[in-house]
Amino acid sequence: MNLQLREEVVSRLLRDFDFKTNNREFFQQGRCPDCGKKELYAPAESPWVVRCGRMNKCAAEIHIKDLYPELFESWSDRYKPTPKSPTASADAYLRDGRSFDISKLKGWYTQGSYYCTERKIGTATVKFELPNGASWERFIDKPQRFGKMKANFVGKYKGQWWQPPTGIPEDAKEIWLTEGIFDAISLIQSGIPAVSLMSCYNYPTDALDALEKACKKQGRELPTLVFALDDGPAGESFTRKFVNYARKAGFPATAAQPPKGKVKLDWNELFQRDRLNRKNLDEYLYLGSLLIAKNATEKARLMHQKTQQKEFPFRFDNRLFWFKIDYDRYVKAMNRLGWDADDTKEASEEDIDNALKESSSVVELAACYPEALYYQAHEVTDESWYYFRVSFPHDNAPIKNTFSGGQLSSASEFKKRIMGVAPGAVFTGSSGQLDRLMKQQLYDIKRVQGIDFVGYSKEHGIYILGDVAIKDGRAKPMNDEDFFEFGKTNIKTLNKSIPFNINTDLKEHNSEWENHLYTGFKETGLISLAFWFGSFFAEQIRATDKSFPFLELIGEPGSGKSTLIEFMWMLCGRAAEEGFDPVKSTAAARARKLSQVANLPTVLIEADRGDEKDAKQKGFDWDELKTAYNGRSNRSRGVKNAGNETYDPPFRSSIVISQNAEVQASQAILERIIQIKTSRKGHTSETQEAAMALENMPIEEVSGWVFKCVLAEKQVLELYYEKFPHYKKELEANDSVKTARIIKNHAQIMALLDCLQLVTGYKNSQIEAAKEMVVELAGQRQQAISADHTLVQQFWDVYDYLEDKFDHPIVNHSSDDSLIAVNLNHMEEEASEHRQKLPLLADLKKHLKACKSRKFVGIKTVRSAVNDRFNKTSGPGGTKKPASVKCWVFRREM
Repeated sequence: MNLQLREEVVSRLLRDFDFKTNNREFFQQGRCPDCGKKELYAPAESPWVVRCGRMNKCAAEIHIKDLYPELFESWSDRYKPTPKSPTASADAYLRDGRSFDISKLKGWYTQGSYYCTERKIGTATVKFELPNGASWERFIDKPQRFGKMKANFVGKYKGQWWQPPTGIPEDAKEIWLTEGIFDAISLIQSGIPAVSLMSCYNYPTDALDALEKACKKQGRELPTLVFALDDGPAGESFTRKFVNYARKAGFPATAAQPPKGKVKLDWNELFQRDRLNRKNLDEYLYLGSLLIAKNATEKARLMHQKTQQKEFPFRFDNRLFWFKIDYDRYVKAMNRLGWDADDTKEASEEDIDNALKESSSVVELAACYPEALYYQAHEVTDESWYYFRVSFPHDNAPIKNTFSGGQLSSASEFKKRIMGVAPGAVFTGSSGQLDRLMKQQLYDIKRVQGIDFVGYSKEHGIYILGDVAIKDGRAKPMNDEDFFEFGKTNIKTLNKSIPFNINTDLKEHNSEWENHLYTGFKETGLISLAFWFGSFFAEQIRATDKSFPFLELIGEPGSGKSTLIEFMWMLCGRAAEEGFDPVKSTAAARARKLSQVANLPTVLIEADRGDEKDAKQKGFDWDELKTAYNGRSNRSRGVKNAGNETYDPPFRSSIVISQNAEVQASQAILERIIQIKTSRKGHTSETQEAAMALENMPIEEVSGWVFKCVLAEKQVLELYYEKFPHYKKELEANDSVKTARIIKNHAQIMALLDCLQLVTGYKNSQIEAAKEMVVELAGQRQQAISADHTLVQQFWDVYDYLEDKFDHPIVNHSSDDSLIAVNLNHMEEEASEHRQKLPLLADLKKHLKACKSRKFVGIKTVRSAVNDRFNKTSGPGGTKKPASVKCWVFRREM
């Protein structure tokens, strides 16, 4: 290991795993990241791989490239070429990134460069010459920037292979044929003659013809060709084809396969883990022989000869088979062929094969193959499943779905489930055969962490948006097993109800929508966009600021609210989406809606019907959202088990409220809201055309915006943390805004408007105009919370009307001129008699105590001035009213 790299690696290993260094040969007693035990060790001189010593219970094995990928990314920055060492970057990449002995590779490669005109980025490369003047170069400076393209071919290589400049040894008995050059070099430096096909699709017809002619000329036998293509459907398919092609051409041919496990390794990765020794190679050849077996019986016999198991399930041609041998019949067959247990010489392979044919049976259990991929669980709710892939021998694509533990424990339940998830799949095995299959597949199965929402997982620092996940500015597509891999973290979302259609090819992103949005909605559109943009980072912002505001978008019908919100959703990859109506939802449904997404908005629409008398619509109260402001749970539910656990999912989203009328709620809720009003007054033909352009934009041209924003997470948050304190102080100095919560909310949006320029092309003047409007909105919100609730205002309007209509008190029972005492039921009677409409008393009582214009004193029994006057004028023998009445008492306005 290079001294500079070793120093960096060792310092990090000691820091991260707390190794003991009293042994000169090994770092010991580090804490294993998988099992947490102090059993981790690594070679002190060249700590390429760290391993857990608990071989039977953990056996974790992690390469330092997986632990510290940043050390293996930008080679030309870390190792700059010089006139004396023009290949310094390439040398370092091959030595430290691929673990090759570069002293044996002199003249095999050069250092090149590649520039992508579309992305406008470049990289240094390691370049290898191919036959016919072609070449291949591997990108070595942050290759993930180039998407799926990690290398570049120049020229044609069809029918040829890459071989070392020193050639293939003439005495080579076998030649391994790999896909990649680095795989071939790994085998060569392990003492195995190897060449590279450059692709699993390239059969080396011309190269083999040349090899055959050379062998004939030299009078030597043809070497055995070992096709060692990569693991996976394509590599396996072409391995079978190429072995058949080679055998038809007269070459002895077989195959080798990398081992299958929780971590997929290619030949170079096996080389870096010292797993290309003879013992391991024999295992890989055995796996290759299973791959190219001609039929199920041949494969079963190979497996039996290797394992000596009496019976076992196995896969062939995507079908499930069962092998069983009768040893009594086997012994009799061997005896009949002239062999017995006392023979000292080994039986011939032909006789063994014939005896196996007589004594063994192979039975098909299912015309498909169910394969357990991994275990997924929701730890909080104690729910778990096994994720299976069911493959078919026909052309239909595999089906992936979950099986519960109960469905894997009974043959009848398994049969029902597999017929339900995989059309045409029938399992005919017994429970014992199923148990054997599950024991084989589920031992040490891969584990994947499941989350029950989509968006940002704060615990993992990962965004999951449909088929793509992003962590620390790096994007990864979903793998073939439907989860995302980030180093040692395997993660997926269990939520299937929220579809995304995100175009991650930013070259196709059409930024013309920015002009349409500003033309159609001006500063209102920019502020809404800034809030939506800030929602992508709500969890991170709440982690420092302890809160994230709500956005209220109100306006008359036809003012553009729906157009604006639906387009914002398109920017997130969701088409034809607006929101949900909380009034039409049950409390349980609302709780689930509020927990479905993280760092994405939750939009509540048309919730302004709280004053209607329909009892079905009285279940929603704005105060339900109070805890969402700080990211806390809005509802708890019991976990279905024998304990007393509860599930309290935190609020990870942001709140957008869209309706025609203003939110009528407590002051606590109103303080949490940033309110924007839309109107039809400013509509012109130009704004209508802009709105129509937004509606008609294809989602593929705009859905990449959320992807672009999330990739810029680090820059956005750094700028936000810089700007927020500045705007907070600015609003604190504004005399029209006094409430700390209002100041904080609007300062956050002002900071996000600045951050918006990192991912859009808006001008400074447009952003500044939007920030000025935010300051105005803060002042308006301060005025709104200083006024009484609308229901309270309506109550006092009716009170004033009734009191002013007569020259004597009609509803004020107080005889003290400084107080007002109102019996609500009496006032409701008087209002009805005089055709005045009071709010529903149940709703009114929720807000009346918070009255600002007339301070609430309390609910007291007072001597009624109204009843006293009535009793005096009713005359002797007339109906009398009670002298004392229970009233809501207020202090008169000054």
